[in-house]
Amino acid sequence: MIRSMTGYGRSQQTVDGFNITLEIKSVNHRYFEFSTRLARNYGFLEEKLKSFFSDTISRGKVECSVMIESLEEADAVITVNHPLVKSYMQAYEELSAQYNIPNDITVSSLSKVPDIFSVRKQETDEERIWSAVKIAAQDALQNFTAMREREGLKLKEDVLSRLNTIIDRVEFIEERSPQTVKEYNDKLLARLKELLGDNTVDEQRLLTEAAIFADKIAVAEETVRLRSHVSQLRSFLESDGPIGKKMDFLVQELNREANTTGSKCQDVELARRVVDIKAEIEKIREQIQNIE
Repeated sequence: MIRSMTGYGRSQQTVDGFNITLEIKSVNHRYFEFSTRLARNYGFLEEKLKSFFSDTISRGKVECSVMIESLEEADAVITVNHPLVKSYMQAYEELSAQYNIPNDITVSSLSKVPDIFSVRKQETDEERIWSAVKIAAQDALQNFTAMREREGLKLKEDVLSRLNTIIDRVEFIEERSPQTVKEYNDKLLARLKELLGDNTVDEQRLLTEAAIFADKIAVAEETVRLRSHVSQLRSFLESDGPIGKKMDFLVQELNREANTTGSKCQDVELARRVVDIKAEIEKIREQIQNIE
C-alpha cells in the first residue's frame, strides 16, 4: 500500500511510573530527516527514536516531540553530612560549657549551616525510560502510519485517474496520426492540380512527399513508450514499499516522450491531445512529490 509523506500520530501512555506524551508528524522531503524535541536530561532518547522510526519511515521530514513526567517521588536524594553535624554539635557544647551559656541549638538552626546537606540526583535508568517511551512510540507510529495510508489511497486514486486520461489521449493520437498522412496527401494533390491545371501530376513524387511527411510525424515509438511508462506507474501503485523516487524518475521519462510527440504533431487536434497529456503529467508530478 502506498503512503503519503504527510502524517500525524499521537499517543499518551502511563507506563512504569512515567506519564508519556509523544507526537510525531511529517511533511515532504526527498530523504529521511529526523528531529526531536526533548528535555535535556532525556537527550539520549534521540538516536533511539530515530533508529526506531527509520525502520518504518523511509522518506519525509519527521519531527517527534516527547514529554515525560515522573509519577514517582522526587528524583533527587538528600543526604546528611553526619561527621560535620557531630563536629558542630561538639563545638556548640564546648562553647556552652566554656562560657556558661545555654546550648539552644535546634535542627532548624543547624540546617542553615553550609554543607550540612548534600543534594544528589538519582541515576537515570536509560533502559527503563526507553522501554516506557517505546510503548508510546509504537502507538503513535501506528496512528501516524494509518493516516499516511489513508492519504496514500487518495493519491493513488487521483494518479490512476490521470493515467487513464493519458491513455485515452494516446489512443486518440494513435488513431488520428495515420489519418493526417492521408489528409496531407489529399491536400498536396489538390494543391498540385490547382497549380498544374491539366498537366499530369507526378504520382511518384507525390508518394515520396507523403512518405517523407509520414516519417516526419510518426509517433508510434513515442506512444508505445508512453503506454509502457503508464503501465509501470500503475504497477508501482499496486506494490508495497517506498515508490516515490521511482515514480518521480518515470514521470520525467513520461514527460520526455510527450514533448517528443508534441514536436512531431502537425495537426491541431493532435496538438490539443498532447497538451492534455502534458497537463496530466504535471499534475501527477505534483502528487507524487507527497508519495513515500
